[in-house]
Amino acid sequence: MRLSRSDFIVHKEKINDTHDVWAVLKMAAGPRAYTSQTFKKLFALSGNQCAFPGCTKQLVNESNAKDSNICHIEAANSDGERYRADMTDKERAGYNNLILLCVQHHDETNDVEKYTVALLGEMKRNHISDQLSDKIKKNPSMLRNTINAISKIDIDDPVNNQAVSAFNISDKISFNAVKRYAPLIQEYKVYHHKINSLYDELEEQGSLKKSKILQTVRSYYLKVKGAYVDGEKDSVELIRENSDDIIEDVCKALTDKLESSGLFEDDVIFGVDLVMVDAFMRCKILEEPKYNDSQ
Repeated sequence: MRLSRSDFIVHKEKINDTHDVWAVLKMAAGPRAYTSQTFKKLFALSGNQCAFPGCTKQLVNESNAKDSNICHIEAANSDGERYRADMTDKERAGYNNLILLCVQHHDETNDVEKYTVALLGEMKRNHISDQLSDKIKKNPSMLRNTINAISKIDIDDPVNNQAVSAFNISDKISFNAVKRYAPLIQEYKVYHHKINSLYDELEEQGSLKKSKILQTVRSYYLKVKGAYVDGEKDSVELIRENSDDIIEDVCKALTDKLESSGLFEDDVIFGVDLVMVDAFMRCKILEEPKYNDSQ
């Protein structure tokens, strides 16, 4: 579950900060082959604090980053805690399967009877939700900064924003068979009205940022969708089979573009997930639920 202490030492030199940690992790493979986006997102959304309830341990301090444990919720190896055989290494190394804990609470959560997959997932979501709420209170411009950053992305093939029928968010999650991202969508949907108010305010000022952002997200989704569907007739079923990976790939494509443009800051890391969930609710990502005549 935990990256071994030897992973944090290179030629007996101490790792001083998260940049040094990332330099080491780039050499990892398999279930520990964390992407740059995953690594940065983990540390940004953690608020540099252990996710265990009530723990205020800082993960990175002025001396080193050795209090930070990148922990697998479902183990990286078959002899680890909560191992699930049918996971891929990509899923094991993915953001949704990772939680940042201090050394003490990593050891405590090795009690698999008490600390189940569901409980650790809830622990992580609650911690990030608290960090997000705190971030928005301290910096009310966070969402505006994110919207400004995404609106500056140039896209080669802008798409029209299609009309969307009214639907229940749970119906869309079910229709697209979303699993890993379902708790995050349900958690962050409360920010939809806040984002919508901000869009309305910008539109009153004559800004086209709302349309540009939704076009950008839709464009990235269609590109990612094409890679999974690739001309197959039963595209909806393929989307259902890969819905979580599709959401992850769209988010990665968007954040990679932001990072390469120099617009990827902590505020944006927090805000991207909110914009993505909002776009999901507006049917710019995944498919609109279809109802039969009897419904």
